[in-house]
Amino acid sequence: MRSSVLHIWVGLFISVLLILPAQSLTSEDEAMVSAVKAFYGERGGQRARDWRQLVREGQGAGWSDQEILNRVNRFFNRFHFIDDIKLWGKDDYWATPLEMLGAAGGDCEDFSVAKYFSLLELGISDETLRLVYVKALRLDQFHMVVAYYPTPSSVPLILDNLEETIRPATQRTDLAPVYSFNGQHLWLMKERGRGELAGQASRLSLWNDLRSRFGVNRLNRPKINLEL
Repeated sequence: MRSSVLHIWVGLFISVLLILPAQSLTSEDEAMVSAVKAFYGERGGQRARDWRQLVREGQGAGWSDQEILNRVNRFFNRFHFIDDIKLWGKDDYWATPLEMLGAAGGDCEDFSVAKYFSLLELGISDETLRLVYVKALRLDQFHMVVAYYPTPSSVPLILDNLEETIRPATQRTDLAPVYSFNGQHLWLMKERGRGELAGQASRLSLWNDLRSRFGVNRLNRPKINLEL
């Protein structure tokens, strides 16, 4: 008898979980989703919705920094990697997160930018984050990753679309840092240290262009459809 009652309660609990609504979005979130759906199509709108739900869920759940890093890294690393010239018809174009989600992919800068702004929204301090321009030695090409410093003197953790696992920079001997920046500052890197302050991030023209295009009214359409 007791076992039957337990099974009934378990069944009711599972039923309640199944009918719970998805993480509620704000009116601003819904406006983003609608704009992406109208511009890029149904699946683009769903990707935007999934992103906003991830952010709202994390804000409500109080995830640890490590949980935030893991979830954001996994979310974006599932999208297509493609060069700017093929996707946007430009040699170098830094897409906004909404543009990347609408297009269903991007290059290393787009992955890094989307992760960076997601981490900020989820409560990671800008002082602990850097977008790092590196030389990917095995590929013999320039590349961008996100670095997270748990403390000012810590070895940073690297979020990279080339690697599923977040690892300390000391384990990424395949990357040679060139410069890094966040929302305020620009650093020239010295070997694998934190680097030498070289001024404001506003010195970077592509960064300025990216920030000027935030919002739903400045979306660009990719040259190819990655969903075919």
